[in-house]
Amino acid sequence: MSVLVAKTTVSLSDPKACMAALLEHFAEHDAEVVRGESRGEAVFEGRKAAFEAQAGALGMRAEAEDETALAFLKTFLAAHLLEAAAGETPEIVWTGDGAGAGRLPNFRELTVLGIRDVTPRMRRITFAGEDLESYAAGGLHIKILIPPPGIGTPEWPTVAASGLPVWPEEERRPAVRTYTVRRVDPRAGEMDIDFVIHGDGGPGTTFALRAARGDRLGIIGPGGGEVPEADWYLLAGDETALPAIARILETLPREARGTALIEVADAGEDQALAHPPGMAVRWLHRDGAPAGTTDLVVEAVRQVAWPEDGARVFAWAGAEYAAFRALRRHWREEIGLDRSQHLAVGYWRRGTPQGDGKGARG
Repeated sequence: MSVLVAKTTVSLSDPKACMAALLEHFAEHDAEVVRGESRGEAVFEGRKAAFEAQAGALGMRAEAEDETALAFLKTFLAAHLLEAAAGETPEIVWTGDGAGAGRLPNFRELTVLGIRDVTPRMRRITFAGEDLESYAAGGLHIKILIPPPGIGTPEWPTVAASGLPVWPEEERRPAVRTYTVRRVDPRAGEMDIDFVIHGDGGPGTTFALRAARGDRLGIIGPGGGEVPEADWYLLAGDETALPAIARILETLPREARGTALIEVADAGEDQALAHPPGMAVRWLHRDGAPAGTTDLVVEAVRQVAWPEDGARVFAWAGAEYAAFRALRRHWREEIGLDRSQHLAVGYWRRGTPQGDGKGARG
């Protein structure tokens, strides 16, 4: 398989400190990190970043298997380097594959094709779009770009030579939220995205409530959330993770075994999900308690009986930040799973705008 490569050398006052900060960011994302005095590298989700601290400069090399993954990695590196080099204005110019300014390679414009309510609080919008093949693999999550109401023709970001997006002026700038691709059919040119309808009035909820056939939004991605091959699976999360859990269940092999634990508001939010016969699906109902205020998912996960027959196991979770931290700690410290055996994601944080999660919450 061919690999795409991009390189840059950035002048900095303290390149070693910036390299250390970048490697720490990768470690927080569960990347495999190697640290040296003046060199380092990080590998995650099939992508590789390599660093060399030189006299007054930091060399960076990005490797990925396709242009979408390479664009994501370049953006990640540039954004976090600017954070690490606070107080400086380093110039970042990538050379090699995908070099130069222009169109974001992982951007698509979608048009509303159909709308239906799956449950009282879950609205599914079907979009039409072109060139959606890359969204059928390579990750569950996408960024959705929601144009401001009443602007007419949307304006979308482009990419600078630094790999960072260049956005329209503030009054025409789209709101950005992270969602899950519920279904994609590249041959038909269709994509489904599920939106949780709640009362915070965020951009995602507002768009879903007002959406009409022909409305447009943009997407960037995909990335993150993949599930590796295993024999036994534990999937857990609240309604923000429900679209991801549902899609994972649909793609598991028929012989897969395990449990899916899904917290929702009440029994009216239960859905009929396709899943292998060996996967048990259990719904956890808050019954009036606000989202993010219960331990339903964490306690249910703690009660799960793990296989003792030598089966390959994998645990996946998407939940409110406190629950995510508790689940990750439980799996690592109490169950003893290594990083290849689990993935826990904080989809949202109680007390912050709920449209910033990775799931359906808008």
